[in-house]
Amino acid sequence: MPARPDAGTGRRRAATGRRFWLGLVLAVLVGTVARAQTPVDLELILAVDASGSVDPREYALQMSGIAAAFRDDEVIAAIRSGPLARIGVAVVIWSESRRPKDLIPWRVVSDRASAAAFARAVETHPRNIPDGGTGIGRAVLYAIGLFDRNALAGARQVIDVSGDGRETTFREYSVPPSQARSRAISRGITVNGLAILTDDAGLTAYFRREVVGGADAFAMSAASYDDFATAMRRKLIREIDYRPIVSRLAPR
Repeated sequence: MPARPDAGTGRRRAATGRRFWLGLVLAVLVGTVARAQTPVDLELILAVDASGSVDPREYALQMSGIAAAFRDDEVIAAIRSGPLARIGVAVVIWSESRRPKDLIPWRVVSDRASAAAFARAVETHPRNIPDGGTGIGRAVLYAIGLFDRNALAGARQVIDVSGDGRETTFREYSVPPSQARSRAISRGITVNGLAILTDDAGLTAYFRREVVGGADAFAMSAASYDDFATAMRRKLIREIDYRPIVSRLAPR
């Protein structure tokens, strides 16, 4: 007959089993925490043009304009207007389609202090990517991917594209803005636009035709980079302000 395990062996096996199940429970708990998401009223990506048509002064005006907007009382009031009184925001700096994108990571903005901290991060961020052509489509696709990795859960997701030019003539590595827009719409993401009219008076119409789309999408314009801060402030208030739907017209 085979030898029966002694009491010490049984206790060791029981202890090993307890450690196994304890480790499994801890792994599940850690995974749950890792997947935990912070609820916000809005997930907003500001996509900033750093292509070859944007000189250092114009780049600085864009970044300082965003910073000034987040210090504005009405923008902060818009952030506070939602049920959760907070939004998530990130900045993508883009240029030609094949160029790498630069990122100011996601932050939760909920009050004057967190808005000021975000503003400081934006206005002090250097221009890290090389210039080149205008790759709006690839910038939008890159921004779409950021919503999957931000640990936020927003009632709305918006990409805010600002720039002074149209997509560079298509090459094998480029993506048409309209195709990127379709991808965003399929994900329930809205794409808005801020056209800077320094070099192209018809750019706002182009943005409306080729770039913007989704629920409540719109395009606005700034006459020049000197007007960017004012236009960005107005645009952010319109994008962020909480306006619940209280009624809809019934179909005839």
